[in-house]
Amino acid sequence: MLNVPSQAFPAPNSQQRVSQSARNKVALKPGCSLMDWIRLTKSGKDLTGFRGRLIEVTEEELRKHNTRDDCWTCIRGMVYNVSPYMQFHPGGEDELLKAAGVDGTDLFDQVHRWVNYESMLKECLVGRMAAKPSTLIHGSSNTQKINPSVNRSGRRMIGLYPSSPSTLLESNLPSSLLPPPTKDHCPRFDWFQTDVTVNITVYTKCKIPTSGITVVDLQGGTLRVEVFLGKLSYLLHLQLSHEVQEHLSENKIKKGFSPGRSINKLSKKQSCTNSTISSSFTEEPETVSHCIPVHTASAVGRVQVCMHKVSSGQWAKLGEPLESHDSFLHRKDCALFYRKCVLVSKTHVTHDTSVFHFQMPPGTVMQIPVGEHVYLKTTVKGDSLAISSPNGSFSLRPLHDITHLYLLAAGTGFTPMARLIRFTLHNVGNLRNTKLMFFNRQESDILWRSELDQLAEMEEKFEVKHVLSEPSDDWTGCRGRIDASLLMDFMSRPKESRCFVCICGPTPFTKLARGLVQQMGYCDEEIHTFLG
Repeated sequence: MLNVPSQAFPAPNSQQRVSQSARNKVALKPGCSLMDWIRLTKSGKDLTGFRGRLIEVTEEELRKHNTRDDCWTCIRGMVYNVSPYMQFHPGGEDELLKAAGVDGTDLFDQVHRWVNYESMLKECLVGRMAAKPSTLIHGSSNTQKINPSVNRSGRRMIGLYPSSPSTLLESNLPSSLLPPPTKDHCPRFDWFQTDVTVNITVYTKCKIPTSGITVVDLQGGTLRVEVFLGKLSYLLHLQLSHEVQEHLSENKIKKGFSPGRSINKLSKKQSCTNSTISSSFTEEPETVSHCIPVHTASAVGRVQVCMHKVSSGQWAKLGEPLESHDSFLHRKDCALFYRKCVLVSKTHVTHDTSVFHFQMPPGTVMQIPVGEHVYLKTTVKGDSLAISSPNGSFSLRPLHDITHLYLLAAGTGFTPMARLIRFTLHNVGNLRNTKLMFFNRQESDILWRSELDQLAEMEEKFEVKHVLSEPSDDWTGCRGRIDASLLMDFMSRPKESRCFVCICGPTPFTKLARGLVQQMGYCDEEIHTFLG
């Protein structure tokens, strides 16, 4: 349990104060300053040799990388390739080589444990050590440890899942064919506290998207934290032992967490009781709570949830486990969780399409993974609204190494494409071109036409082509419906390119488009269809 000391910081005998005992710095060569290192890490250069893929490292494998030009070290269970950092290390290469091929945690802590190595070395992360599960340290020494594979009744809660973290997010196998689990690869959680906060940390044991994969619901002392890992879901479900603040005053809201943002629904004007929700083109479809900051360390696969206590003091335990607490299951086997919401506003986008803004409860934080959606549920009378947790089968994994992304959208089928465009332009280093072919009936039906055209002018890697089936006489663009000739001209496949195709629209359009793309030689692994 972490208790914040009352003494001054740094402590009187801290190495941060006693410079005499601290390690000596060496003169760095020109071009090897901290700012030079930061520029190198942001350059997009592959500093691990694994192109962003995380692996599991055995002790035997770690020992092999113990030279100046091939130097790996382990800090708190995470393995880093520090070879690129050698010439930037203020303590010199010899000091860094003391930890080559071994666990360098103790050595690191002796010299500069206060350094934020996770941020400084995030681009050097190779993966996690393959070690036996260690005992978790919870809020106090007498806190009972909850077996992550067993619920309160003793029933095993872990479903089948891939046998390694690297396959966790990328496996396309049916759930019935996935290999049995090994305990090491199940996410785990820990918690610590100060006098005024309670912090829960989830260790996913795999790299996670920067866009966020977590949904938090806090209501009446009941806490629900769900982390979405591809086709799997890790759930924490607790009745907290003491009260925490569900409504936080403005002066306590941490910088970077703007309160009151809403989730957006793009929909044709129609009456329905269960419809798909998705974002507008200009706003991220996630909510940020007044009281629960959620921090995501994507490179190390860590999610941290921070709550503020109503009364300051120390808790003896975090709380009592509720149904399915600490479970790791296939998402298809989990019922969708709904929370009430309020319709805040409605904004017209075109003559027959509007964006609906819904306000989440103050204790809810919702991060919708890229390519996924939520559902809106209401009563026949329309006097109650509820919104579901994210759902969908889209995986970001195929996008990491692509050079060309082709998007085929019809009408409101454009909605999942909006975040895909943003994500690929900002996060896919090898991307050469993202091309959208957007099918509509008439010019007035085109969603966010001016924004799309403006983006195409500003981004050399993005192109948009509008196709109208019922154009006016003065329309100078492409006319007709989707067919092979249109796609052949649009979806060129350059030599040595890696292409991926996403399709979304009415069901007949989606089926036809997928068939045409397959006829062009694209395999199933290169195509994703969004189904309503």
